[in-house]
Amino acid sequence: MKQASLILLLGLLGLIQVIANPKPGQNGEDKTMSPYFFVKSNDPNVDQLPLKSTSADVNIAGVIADVTVTQFYKNEGKEVLEAIYVFPASTQAAVYGMEVHIGTRVIKAEIREKNKARAEYEQAKAEGKRTALLEQSRPNVFQMNVGNIMPGDEIEVILNYTELLKPTDGLYTFVYPTTVGPRYSEKTASASSAADAFVESPYTQEGVLPTYDFNIDVRLSAGMPVQSIENKTHKVNVKHESIKDVQVALDPSETNGGNRDYILEYRLSGGKIESGLLLFEGEKENFFLTMIQPPKTCAESEIPDREYIFIVDISGSMSGFPLNTSKKLLRDLILNLKPTDKFNVMLFAGSTALLSEQSMFATEANVEKAVNLIDNQRGGGGTRLLDPMLKAFRLPREKDLSRSIVVVTDGYISVEKEVFDLISKNLNVANVFTFGIGSGVNRYLLEGMAHVGQGEPMIVTKPDHAHEEAEKFRKYINTPVLTNVSVDFEGFDAYDIEPSSVPDVLAQRPIMVYGKYKGNAQGKIKLKGYTGSDPYEQSINVAEFKSKKKNGALKYLWAREKIKFLDDYKLIMGDSEIKEEVTQLGLDYNLMTAYTSFIAVDQEVVNGSGTTKTVKQPLPMPAGVSNSAVGFELGIKNRKRAGTQLKSHLKVGKLTTDIPAQALHSQIEKLLNDLSLNPKLRLGFKKGQSADFELIIDKNGNVVDVKMRSGNISSSVKQLLMKEMGKWKFENLNNKNTKTVIVPMFA
Repeated sequence: MKQASLILLLGLLGLIQVIANPKPGQNGEDKTMSPYFFVKSNDPNVDQLPLKSTSADVNIAGVIADVTVTQFYKNEGKEVLEAIYVFPASTQAAVYGMEVHIGTRVIKAEIREKNKARAEYEQAKAEGKRTALLEQSRPNVFQMNVGNIMPGDEIEVILNYTELLKPTDGLYTFVYPTTVGPRYSEKTASASSAADAFVESPYTQEGVLPTYDFNIDVRLSAGMPVQSIENKTHKVNVKHESIKDVQVALDPSETNGGNRDYILEYRLSGGKIESGLLLFEGEKENFFLTMIQPPKTCAESEIPDREYIFIVDISGSMSGFPLNTSKKLLRDLILNLKPTDKFNVMLFAGSTALLSEQSMFATEANVEKAVNLIDNQRGGGGTRLLDPMLKAFRLPREKDLSRSIVVVTDGYISVEKEVFDLISKNLNVANVFTFGIGSGVNRYLLEGMAHVGQGEPMIVTKPDHAHEEAEKFRKYINTPVLTNVSVDFEGFDAYDIEPSSVPDVLAQRPIMVYGKYKGNAQGKIKLKGYTGSDPYEQSINVAEFKSKKKNGALKYLWAREKIKFLDDYKLIMGDSEIKEEVTQLGLDYNLMTAYTSFIAVDQEVVNGSGTTKTVKQPLPMPAGVSNSAVGFELGIKNRKRAGTQLKSHLKVGKLTTDIPAQALHSQIEKLLNDLSLNPKLRLGFKKGQSADFELIIDKNGNVVDVKMRSGNISSSVKQLLMKEMGKWKFENLNNKNTKTVIVPMFA
């Protein structure tokens, strides 16, 4: 067969040379934003770790949790500091207060429009006043700035939030996130908003304990007898003060436990859940929360065949424990499909790989093929989720077959709203379920994708939990609890209802509806829907419930729910009425939002020069997550950038070929970029070395043969390159015959 010659010039740089903590645009470069490894300086005058401890006091009364978070800062150096600390919170948190304690002085923070709060903070800092600013980067990611921490200063910053606990299958779960996982981004600093700044956070390396102490105490007043309570993530000491009241203290051995989510689970006696109505009469407005238990799951009838598209994250952050957990989960999910179901598997990191161009029946042979594909993955590269989601929506499908997309990931990306927007525009194509894998996943992404995609989110923190979560998924898919749901009010003057419409209920979870009401609390609240093919109705007599002062958190919870549906899951470009409405809600109800912040200023001038040394508190790598989530330790004293930066170090020369040069150029760039993430290659292919490889590409775009023509690289690097390049597949080349590609590489 006639062969055509193709010469390519690729520059593969072996090391990343970046100065520690460069500012965006330094040296005229507009760098891609990315996390980096913390490198402690040798300057004894600067305390680079001013956050000494973080703790939480949690009070759970019925279904409402009230949380007080205390961050303790101390400057043990000689320079005046500005400390920046990025930390997580629950996606449901309504943050309603902040105070700063300096000795015996207490400065109460005030809520401001975000830009005004930032300006007030910068002015106070420049004037030499102690000041603190709390901003929201994401609904579950906050940033604390503490300015003018003088040498020897001890400062406590205390913030308060409340959230509602929603039981599933009778199980109540309280989650306290402890660290923000490193985010993959393709945005440059100039193209990013202030809310994306947290992406450029320093991280300690895998296995390194947090640089600050951690503690959490929980007091549970359930209102009903507590049947069981346990924590599978941290060692705790449980004390039952009565059959309804429990104290849970973190064991002293868990002082360094701030590198994984704290998850407390409990059940009430007989599997009961709190249901009914909570009322609160305020000075200007009255609020209610109704909790209606749906019917028991209907018996499985004839379950229609479905199509499942499994999208699996194999990026660097999934390397090791998370990917091994994913493999166990996917085996369970795929092996239990019906032979008449159809399925496909898509793997993604910096690029995507598809098991089959069209979905296949779940036959034994096809299932084995899928399992083998998944089992052979090792993890590496960036986390580019938008491309595989778009491809999944565009896959050809059969008209009468319902499609479910199942995404398995840790969620470490920074384009959450773009993903939500893509899903919302394709609701007629498929619904979306998510499985979060790991000890500190991005719950905002996972919960948001499922919410917008009308599915359910599930979290797998350990491999032995995979089967349990897979069973939940099958149950949700096969036997929805309640469909065509509506909530009506008769004789009860309710308004500002959230959510405005109730989606189909897939899980055994109470239906929660917030709102305001006028006049007397009377009348009925009716829930209607279908369980299977049978109509279902349940009503609540409002007059049986009384307003209570302890339900004061309802005003915050209602406003947070309103904000969630207005802003959390919607891509808002520029100024808009929604942005103005959310800002006003934050100001009216004293809540932190994407557009409102808390600012505290101590009026005493303590720093006459007004100059400070800014330090970013390093974040712990989430437990079980490898260094691949950020980059690789190269043994040099400089900043190590994430894999997202590698692309800028790869060069492909002008192509001379009868294959479309642009298509081939971009594909080789992506493939080599992913390959260069391998630490053995990055360390083994040293500066000054080179090698020429010959690739044979068949008419289908597959590399069918690889050999090295010349070069001075080691045998192990040669074998690694030949093995990996042999897996390459090129798309849309329109080859009519085999092509020979000569690839000169150098570092």
